[in-house]
Amino acid sequence: MKTDPTDVPGPVSGRDTRASVCLASYRGGRFIKEQLESVLAQLGPDDELVIVDDASPDDTVEQIRGFHDGRIRLIEAAVNQGYVRSFEQAVLASKGQYILLADQDDVWVPGRLELMLDALQATRVVASNFDVLGGGPRPNIPRLRAKDSRRHAANILGILVGYRAYYGCGMAFRRDMLPVFTPVPRFLNESHDLWLAICGNLAGSMRHLDEATLLRRIHDDNATPRSWRSLSVILRARVMLLRCIGLAWRRVRRLS
Repeated sequence: MKTDPTDVPGPVSGRDTRASVCLASYRGGRFIKEQLESVLAQLGPDDELVIVDDASPDDTVEQIRGFHDGRIRLIEAAVNQGYVRSFEQAVLASKGQYILLADQDDVWVPGRLELMLDALQATRVVASNFDVLGGGPRPNIPRLRAKDSRRHAANILGILVGYRAYYGCGMAFRRDMLPVFTPVPRFLNESHDLWLAICGNLAGSMRHLDEATLLRRIHDDNATPRSWRSLSVILRARVMLLRCIGLAWRRVRRLS
């Protein structure tokens, strides 16, 4: 459903932006309309939706422009740069005190925004669970548990082993974490969500929500792989994560 820009203006000039939803789009024409509708329904007049389109060859941009909603800020990349760089660009362009990450093909559960913002009053990074859109099996990884929020060392170990379900689509952070999260390491070409989770846990400020705050659409074009990787790919990924831990630790120490 298209929205009249006179009915839903963008954030008022001179007023602080409360929440920024940062979304990276690429070839999202099949699903992005439903996701944007679910996000915009929860945003207030002092919130924004920052979208970086990664040079989509389909009608993704046309669908975004069709909303005519002043809370949307669309940035079009001239060339394809990958989703990690697109998310970083959206985050750096954001103005909100609270920054939420969103994928292009999910659907937000009603009440997600306020639940995440409430959690961020007492912690710098929050991660929630998700359910699968239309039902069906979830990825074979345990759900996050609120009681593990403060088990920061165990959470870091879980990231390395691969059993902590940190998905960017279910994560958010406060602006005071920006000096730790950005610049995203140049050697990181995947797993910006694990990078954020490492930053939050090393800062000692992570909260898990038991609730599922979104419905995740599982399909063949998901950035997160659905099948097991080869041993060499897994080892390279673990080396990358170890480098992330070292870099995040140095940044956290400078921040504190």
